Amino acid sequence: VHFVESGGGLVQPGGSLRLSCAASGFTFSSYGTSWYRQAPGKEREWVAGINGGGGRTNSADSVKGRFTISRDNAKNTLYLQMNILHPEDTAVYYCTAQVGSRRYWGQGTQVTVSS
Repeated sequence: VHFVESGGGLVQPGGSLRLSCAASGFTFSSYGTSWYRQAPGKEREWVAGINGGGGRTNSADSVKGRFTISRDNAKNTLYLQMNILHPEDTAVYYCTAQVGSRRYWGQGTQVTVSS
């Protein structure tokens, strides 16, 4: 099981970014997947999740209405569309899934929101 995140970068407050997570090594469409983030000095926190088929999503209150999780099972790819970014959204963003008895993580992509 392998995840590779991309799409992070530096953006001004109020701006947008779209993160991608390429998955491999398992049947992607059979598993729910999530985005987490970890800001400097803070614990990793859940951001948003989506079921295997893509029909059910949920997100943390702190990002609800601004971030949208989606997936393309034909491309084995998870996305996070982030709009109206705030400085407090600055963090390393990770994609993850529980496959069998183990939770797998990508290496993360840095998102910095600053003017």
